[in-house]
Amino acid sequence: MKIPDFPDFIPLDVGLKEVLHPRLSLTPDGVSEFTFSGLYLFRNKYNYRISRCISPDSKNESFIISGEQNGKTFFMTPCTAPDFKTLEFLFKTHDYWKNISNSVLIPVVENLEKRGIVFHEDRDNFDYLYFRTDLAELSGKKYHKKKNHVNHFLHSYLYHRHEPITGVLIPHAIDILDRWRLDSIRRNGEEGDYKAAKESLELFDFLALKGLIFYIDEQPAAFCLGESLARGKMFVTHFEKAIDEYKGIYQYVNQAFAASLPGFFTLINREQDLGNEGMRQAKMTYRPCGFVQKYKAEGGSCRK
Repeated sequence: MKIPDFPDFIPLDVGLKEVLHPRLSLTPDGVSEFTFSGLYLFRNKYNYRISRCISPDSKNESFIISGEQNGKTFFMTPCTAPDFKTLEFLFKTHDYWKNISNSVLIPVVENLEKRGIVFHEDRDNFDYLYFRTDLAELSGKKYHKKKNHVNHFLHSYLYHRHEPITGVLIPHAIDILDRWRLDSIRRNGEEGDYKAAKESLELFDFLALKGLIFYIDEQPAAFCLGESLARGKMFVTHFEKAIDEYKGIYQYVNQAFAASLPGFFTLINREQDLGNEGMRQAKMTYRPCGFVQKYKAEGGSCRK
């Protein structure tokens, strides 16, 4: 399937993986949304559409992704910033520019600010970064409480095991997800990212995701999955679901999965907190070593 040249857009389709995946895998910042899976699994939630453009400073193929959220339209540029004429058009047809990474922003920010485009840090969408070894080892005082949770789990559930997710184990992972959904509805009145998580399992092999499934007393209890990004130096955890009745299971899953990853992954990206204070506190307790910074922009005089 071919992506049309800007200003034409088409809906994000599964047939675009062969075009998008190689280019997105070369982006250096590690923005969690900018993998084919990260875009495709949320295509309906944000009504994603995509267009192709050529970088103004090279012949490299680049993309513009258009979406909708909370009644407003936005666009994203995962690979590079388009030229100013293209940006003028985009700001006339969209409310804002979203998920601008440092590698996209830094080369153009001075020139674009002079032209009236206003940039802001988007803290709610910063991705949390952790050293893989920190999460795998939980060493030192700063991880004392996390280590205690893991030890409690290990002593409480002697018959536990985990193994890589494969096609034959997908039904077990879906069973976990269905139970998680019921718990989420009971607690929060909503099913969260259930639909995207279920589709990620149904398309697990096609999307080339990696993950573990966990068993307690031979009963499916938890799973986590994600993929490589940032040119292979980082692993992003897209979904982590567990049955709440097992105390300490989330801490154990986090630790065991980090320990299972190959050593060439120096960083683990655990995505953003979306401005949820409880989620922010939970992510901060794991002591991030940094963030994937993201920015939003408004068009100033270019606005629609």
